[in-house]
Amino acid sequence: MGNGWKKAGLIGLGTVLGVLLSLNFSVFAQRDAKLPIPYEDLQLLSAVFGRIKSDYVEPVSDDKLIHGAINGMVHDLDPHSDFLDADAFKELQVATQGKFGGLGIEVGIEDGVVRVVSPIEDTPAFKAGIKSGDLIVKIDDTATRGISLSDAVEKMRGKPGTPITLLVVRKAVDQPITFNLVREEINVKSVRSSMLEPGFGYIRVRSFQERTGDDLARAIKDFYKQGDLKGLVLDLRSDPGGLLNQAVAVSAAFLPKDALVVYTDGRTPDAKMHLTASRENYQRRGDDMFRDLPAAVKKVPMVVLVDGGTASASEIVAGALQDHKRATVMGTQTFGKGSVQTILPLSNNTGLKLTTARYYTPSGRSIQAKGIEPDVRVDDGRDSPNRIREANLEHHLETPAAGAAGDTVTKADTDAAPHVRPKLDATALAPRFEFGKLPEDFQLVQAMNQLKGLPVSGSAKSMRADAKS
Repeated sequence: MGNGWKKAGLIGLGTVLGVLLSLNFSVFAQRDAKLPIPYEDLQLLSAVFGRIKSDYVEPVSDDKLIHGAINGMVHDLDPHSDFLDADAFKELQVATQGKFGGLGIEVGIEDGVVRVVSPIEDTPAFKAGIKSGDLIVKIDDTATRGISLSDAVEKMRGKPGTPITLLVVRKAVDQPITFNLVREEINVKSVRSSMLEPGFGYIRVRSFQERTGDDLARAIKDFYKQGDLKGLVLDLRSDPGGLLNQAVAVSAAFLPKDALVVYTDGRTPDAKMHLTASRENYQRRGDDMFRDLPAAVKKVPMVVLVDGGTASASEIVAGALQDHKRATVMGTQTFGKGSVQTILPLSNNTGLKLTTARYYTPSGRSIQAKGIEPDVRVDDGRDSPNRIREANLEHHLETPAAGAAGDTVTKADTDAAPHVRPKLDATALAPRFEFGKLPEDFQLVQAMNQLKGLPVSGSAKSMRADAKS
């Protein structure tokens, strides 16, 4: 595994640019593609190009037409492949660093409309009540249908203190919702920790950024300064993913050295990787961030909390700890984003974000379009049947058949676009609770019961019904 970094490069997720992806910044982009050229199809493309140039009602620049053709070709592959112009590539880098000016929404494109993957905690979007699965149909006065992801992100980004209005369509809500927001500086801290009770620690990973492993190590050491732990909750709910090497790092903190964390499989040699709980797979340089962790953290009883917003890198962690029987996974089914995207540099400061592999848990499970099934299902009422998951996205990759790892099968959704009705003001919506706050956080209460050997309730609704009776 000494050459693992050379093969993997920087693998991660553009949290604001079509989140729920694992990205591989590859140095192998310039390989020759010695494939047959479809001359007849190219002649058809040329004919359409010429007709638009000569007959369209208004003049259209060559650049606009060519980029539009490229975008159409790439977007028809799957929800996560994308053409990156210079601005989009810059946004991708900003996203992994965790600091920018805007609303705190991680978004993708669904059926030509901007879809909310997850709001980031303690941001304007989160506080206003924007939810995973919401469709942003209008940004100020601009309709989003057909807009590129980079243009949508650019419109939502801006100077802190400036206002913005979003019109949102939400499944199970009859009327569109208007959100009047004010941009803030979004400085996302990826790891939050607290001692819930003496001996019981809580660590929440909001997204996997450049320093997530370092922040996790610091939190664990702080816990053990207060004494030995009796139990630990690792909260990955509504975590859209991030840098794959940091997912390996978080897994490595709790697994034996050299334990398999994840492997990937695709058509090219570069797409076939086995990443283990070894320093060379999660840290490029410097001393091992986990070199002086208390040994007891490898054996402390653990619960991993997941939900429908747990995606990509966070699913890797949950799957690895579940397969190695290192933790009890609790909550609801995860998002199901199990593909790897490679950033291939092109000319003129542009790039191609292309799906090149699927990833698999240590036992060989593909999470793609399926997700992680929890060991203990606990439903707190947030995870409605209408929640958008990978399997609902147009052109998503299907879960490969047994023995067909690496085969690519696509399927298009047939759901119609939502009907837009009169507006509903966001002030009518109920506020969301804060993850990690007892006793409001029902799933966390059940995680604590699991660690203490007490009965676990699988449904907040049944608890409320029992209380009424």
